[in-house]
Amino acid sequence: MAISRKYGRTYHYPFSPGTSSDDRIQHNYWQYLQHLPLLVHTEKLDGENNCLSKYGVFARSHAAPTSSPWTESIRRYWGLIRKDLGELEVFVENLYAIHSIEYRKLDHHFFVFGIREGDEWLSWEETKFYAAMLDLPVVPEIRLIPTPVERSPFELDVKQIVSTRGGFDPYDTVTGKPTVIEGIVTRNAGRYSVDVFSENVFKYVRKGHVKTDEHWTRHWKRARLNHEGGNYVDSL
Repeated sequence: MAISRKYGRTYHYPFSPGTSSDDRIQHNYWQYLQHLPLLVHTEKLDGENNCLSKYGVFARSHAAPTSSPWTESIRRYWGLIRKDLGELEVFVENLYAIHSIEYRKLDHHFFVFGIREGDEWLSWEETKFYAAMLDLPVVPEIRLIPTPVERSPFELDVKQIVSTRGGFDPYDTVTGKPTVIEGIVTRNAGRYSVDVFSENVFKYVRKGHVKTDEHWTRHWKRARLNHEGGNYVDSL
């Protein structure tokens, strides 16, 4: 039995090309967007989904805390802040281990992308507030946008964003060449219930992104930081 509820499956936009056979698509996304007064686009980072709660540090499964070597430093950090979390569940993108993208301009390995409290996801502003209190960065915020009026310009804008390189200098681990960002995540900038997650969070992933296989953990490498040994979670 799971100790807590794991992170929900993020549905793809129907125009997202980077889908696989087990991905889910939100065909009614435009209908749902029309009910959201403010949206935020954030960069989708290529890492592992980790959750920090009063019960421990979890990977995708919440059946038991994780013990992977690439979560060792964040587990040490969790030991320092666990009593301050209360009912908050802090979800971070863990970039400590390199996956399909190697980021060559990282100041940190762990980036907050969502915070859950009970049966609600906190607003983006609340998420940034608590992340700052915990001395953790958030995933790169691309832009805030009001309810989109026209569908075609909205979709074109999403595609243009994903053609950029972002702020972390991404490189393809197979070719060794510079690449563009993995994709973006669009979420309701306000609070919303856990039960309507699929109506409030959507993603676009570029085609041909995933190149790592199920055996990547055997030969994983640590992502270097801009300031090795600096004042970061990793140096605790």
